[in-house]
Amino acid sequence: MRLLVARCEVRYSGRLGAVLPEAVRLLILKADGSVLVHDDAGGYKPLNWMTAPTVFEEGGDMIVVRKPKTEDVLEIRLVEVLSDVVHDMGESASLQKDGVERHLQEELAAVPSALGEELALVKREWPTDIGPVDLMCKDAGGEWVAVEIKRIGTIEAVEQLTRYLAFIREDPAKANCRGILAAQSLKPQAVALAESRGFRAVEVDLAVLRGEREPDLTLFAA
Repeated sequence: MRLLVARCEVRYSGRLGAVLPEAVRLLILKADGSVLVHDDAGGYKPLNWMTAPTVFEEGGDMIVVRKPKTEDVLEIRLVEVLSDVVHDMGESASLQKDGVERHLQEELAAVPSALGEELALVKREWPTDIGPVDLMCKDAGGEWVAVEIKRIGTIEAVEQLTRYLAFIREDPAKANCRGILAAQSLKPQAVALAESRGFRAVEVDLAVLRGEREPDLTLFAA
């Protein structure tokens, strides 16, 4: 991880335009390609950022960060560098899933058809440059399906699945990979966002998966 404290000007162009005028900023350039621009105020949120994957170009007093396959560009003009250090963070020890998520993953890996369609498991914890996908499967037609598993399905979970799919689809063989968000409970906003992005959102019950109780019966009016 590179921590750069500098007097700089930051310009973003893409879906919209934004300019941070010249001032002292903290730039965080992570090994996964993420870039964050912080001020000494405003809490924990960066003033601007670019999520992985990205492409860096650095020369002279400019750092240019581009988002592949989009028009998103972050241009950082360095006026004065106050500190520039790189730290080896070692192997990533990402946040471990809680018990419910871990057990949901185990049960769904054993019976992926519990997600409501015929799926065959290819691999658990499928590695990507931005983190592991919980389950990588193939459907009845042989197409790839990425499954993200959460205790509670939130907008953040949908965004996480979106990032995974953007990375996976860079492989031409997986260009049609689709996503499923599976959770014990789903926030309505997350369901709406998932559907708008072409994902399925599925509620799963750990007790039912384990056979500890029967699924609730749903009555349909004639």
